[in-house]
Amino acid sequence: MVGGLDRLRRMSEYGLDLAIIGSYFAVIVWIGFFCSRRSGSVADFALGGRSIPWWAVLASILASEISAGTFFGAPGEGFKLRNYTYAQLMLGYLLARVLVSAVFIPAYYKHNVVSIYEFLEIRFGPRTRRMASAIFLLTRTLASGSRLWVPTLLLVVIWNQTHPDEPMGTWSQFWFTGAALVLVSLLTAAYTAVGGIKAVIWTDVLQIGVLFAALGFSLWYLLGHIPGGWEGAKGYLQEPGDLRLWQWHGDAPAATTWGKIKSVLATEYTVWAALFGSLFMTLATHGTDQDMVQRMLTAKNQRQSALATILSGLADIPVTFAVLTIGILLAVYYGHVVDDPRLPMAAGLKDHTRVFPYFVIDVMPGGLRGLVVAGVLATTMGSLGTAMNSLATSYARDFHFRWFGTPNDERQRVRIIKLSTLGFTALLIAVGLATALVKACHPGLSIIGIILGSFGYTYGSLLGIFMVGLFTHHRGSEAGNLLAMTAGMVAVAILSNLPNELAKMLIGHDLYDNPNWLPIIEFPWRILAGTLVTAAVAVCFTPTTRADELRRV
Repeated sequence: MVGGLDRLRRMSEYGLDLAIIGSYFAVIVWIGFFCSRRSGSVADFALGGRSIPWWAVLASILASEISAGTFFGAPGEGFKLRNYTYAQLMLGYLLARVLVSAVFIPAYYKHNVVSIYEFLEIRFGPRTRRMASAIFLLTRTLASGSRLWVPTLLLVVIWNQTHPDEPMGTWSQFWFTGAALVLVSLLTAAYTAVGGIKAVIWTDVLQIGVLFAALGFSLWYLLGHIPGGWEGAKGYLQEPGDLRLWQWHGDAPAATTWGKIKSVLATEYTVWAALFGSLFMTLATHGTDQDMVQRMLTAKNQRQSALATILSGLADIPVTFAVLTIGILLAVYYGHVVDDPRLPMAAGLKDHTRVFPYFVIDVMPGGLRGLVVAGVLATTMGSLGTAMNSLATSYARDFHFRWFGTPNDERQRVRIIKLSTLGFTALLIAVGLATALVKACHPGLSIIGIILGSFGYTYGSLLGIFMVGLFTHHRGSEAGNLLAMTAGMVAVAILSNLPNELAKMLIGHDLYDNPNWLPIIEFPWRILAGTLVTAAVAVCFTPTTRADELRRV
C-alpha cells in the first residue's frame, strides 16, 4: 500500500514537471511561428530589420553565452575546485566588450554588413572574406554541435536512478541520448527556419527568464538543505584554496622566471589568464564570430548595440558566481551533509558535470525539478537557434550567392537561407552524436575544455586578421592574410600539443617529444597566441592595388 502511494506521488510530481516543460515548448514554438509573419526579406530574417530593442538584444547575448555546457560545466568546476577562480575570467570578458563596442560594432554598422566577413572583403578582398567565413563555419559547427549532448546528461541520470541494477553501457547511453539530441535540434530548427533571427531573439528573452528562475531556485533549495545556510557551508570550506577568487601563480611550482611563465600558461584560471587570455578570447567570440555579432547588429543603432553588449558583460558576473556557488554548495552537500553512495564520484568516475543534474533529478521536488530541466533546454535551444541562423546566413551570403548567383526575388533569397538552416541542423546533429559517443567512452573529459578549447585553435586567426583590418590602413594583403591565418592555426596546434594528443588517440603514442623550453598552453591562452602570430605575419605584407580600391569604397 505504501509503495503504491509512493509511486502515485512520484507520478504526480513527474506529471507536474512534464506540464512545465510542455508549456515551455508550446510557448517557444508559438513565438517562432508568430515571428515568421514579419521575416519576408533577408534583412528581416537575418537582422530583424535592425529593429530589436536593446534589452532584448542583451537577453539574447546572455542566452547565447550561458549554454547548457556552462549550466552544468560551471557547477562542475565549482564542485571540483571549491572556489571562484573560474570567475576571474570575467575581467577580460568585460574589458573586451568595451573594445568590441568602441571599435568592431561601429565598423560593422558603417559598412551595413549582414555577414561580418563582408567587412574583410571591403578591407582586403574576397579571398580573405571566404577563408574567414570558412573558419567560422567549421569552428561554429564543431563548437555548437558539441554542446548538444549536454542536456542528455539528465536522461542518463534519470535512467541510472530508476534502474540502479541496470546501469547504461556505452552504446545504450549513445542511442538513448542521441534520440533526445535529435528531437531538441529539430524543434529548434523548426522555429529558427520559420521565424529567423527575430524568433531566436524573442525566444531567448523567454529562455533567459527561465534560466534565471532555475538558477535562483537551485541556490535557494541548496541553501535550505545545508544546516546554517551559507554560513554553515563556509564552516566546511576550510581547506587551502577553498572559496579563493584570485590565483596569481600557476599550479606547477617553478624556480626560474621562464618556468613560472610556463606554469601560468599551463594553468586554466589565473589573474593573468583573466587579464590577457580571456580578453582576447572574448574579442574573438564577440567581435569576429557571426553567431554572436549577428545578435548585436539587430539593434536599432550602434549605440543601443554597444549598450546591450557592455551590460551583458556586467550581467555575466552574478550569473557566473551563481553557477559556481551551486557547485561549491553541492561539494558541501554531498561531502558533509549527506552520504549518498549513488553519487557518480562515489563510483570512481571523474565526471563532475553530472553532480548538478544528479542533484536536480534526485533531490529537488516536482515542479521545481521541471523548471530546472526547462532551464537546461532553454540554454541549449537559445545558443543552438542563433548558431543555426548565423551559419546559414554566412554560408548563403559568403558562398552560395557567390557560387550560384543572387536571386532577384527577395523571397527566394530568404528561402535559400531557410534551406541552409536545415542543412546545418543536420551537420550539428552529426557533431552532437559524435561528441556524445566520445563522452560516453571518456567520461572524465571536461565540458568547459571541450567547448571553449575548440574555438582556441581557429579564432585567433580570425581575430588577428580583423585587428589588422581595423587598426591599420596600409598593412595586409590577400596572399599574406591566407598565409597569416594558416600560420596562426599551426602555431596554436603546436603550443597546445594537439598533434601528440591526436596521435595518442589514433596510434597510442606521441609523434614527437616537446622541448623543455616549449610551453604547453591551456585553452584561455590559445586565442591570444593565434592572434599574435596571425597579426605578426599579416602586417609583413602590404596592400595590393585591389585592396586599395576596396578600402576607398
